[in-house]
Amino acid sequence: MVNENKTEVPASYMKAAASGKQGTVKEVAYPVNNYINSSRQFVTDRRIDPEEAGRAIVSGEAIMKSCSVYLPAGYDEFDPNLRYNVLYLLHGVGGDHYEWLCGKGIEGGNYILCNMLDNLIASGDIDPVIVVMPNGRSSHDWTDCSFNSEGTNMLGFYYFDYELRYDLIPFIESTFKTYANIRETSPEAVEYNRMHRAIAGLSMGGMQALNLILGGYRCDSASITGMRSGWSNGLVATVPARGMTDLFAYVGAFSNAPTSSSGKVLGSSIALRGYILKLLYMTCGDADGISIDCYAQSIDGLEEVAGDYLDEYYQVPIKDGVHDFNVWNSGMYHFTRLSFGNEGARCHG
Repeated sequence: MVNENKTEVPASYMKAAASGKQGTVKEVAYPVNNYINSSRQFVTDRRIDPEEAGRAIVSGEAIMKSCSVYLPAGYDEFDPNLRYNVLYLLHGVGGDHYEWLCGKGIEGGNYILCNMLDNLIASGDIDPVIVVMPNGRSSHDWTDCSFNSEGTNMLGFYYFDYELRYDLIPFIESTFKTYANIRETSPEAVEYNRMHRAIAGLSMGGMQALNLILGGYRCDSASITGMRSGWSNGLVATVPARGMTDLFAYVGAFSNAPTSSSGKVLGSSIALRGYILKLLYMTCGDADGISIDCYAQSIDGLEEVAGDYLDEYYQVPIKDGVHDFNVWNSGMYHFTRLSFGNEGARCHG
């Protein structure tokens, strides 16, 4: 386990990159066959056990969702030799697929997130990367950004792994020029593919990175389930998610939300899945009144229980950091360098 002291992002990386070194952002729509409907049932076109899902399984029509996609400078869909790693960035409870772009604002006419990515690539710190920013609510009302513990939009956060596995990743990897190809399922292909995918999230998205990717608990409304909530948000843990470390070798959680599972649960799930997690990067501001306690709970015992199935593990408290993009951009910057960076950038950044 590593505790990092350097958490700042170079000021120059926040500024617009040189002409010709700037990537582009596009919004794309894709069909989703796995989501929560208005009756709180789980709609799917797969054979999923209701006990695994923790609710009734029904069939239904696909819904259309949108995601934002950053394509690096030089991306050419007609070049047969170009392939890219993919980073998935997940938003917070009141955000959507624009939050990572708009959260810190614009500098030099470009989103600061894009400036950071452009400069990381232009400086040779990381290999060129495609960044996918989805809406993390797998629900019929996925555009509803309100906080309502009884809402189906809130419930959709805890079922996003099915959409990710069966809808979004297949769409991205059949639409864009990625190294990974989820249609290839041999053990060798699975291991190769997961080395070219990374995923990280802020706040609620950080919870998703832990509970859904490493493997923790889904949640639902306490009042609807008739269970008693141990949190102030009106939610309760229900059934475990099986995890997705077969698809991702690099996972980041920035200021993970209060419904994040404990470190012992997460570590046990990592070990149970049997895939070595190449990188787990967890960060939180030490003055973050929302997340600091659950951050501490989610790191407690994780490394010990995961054992040899956890390779590089970073716990990064940020001095005087709060629940904002100063922490989250720091997390994105360092996590991306560690996931897809060259050795010089990893060691001397």
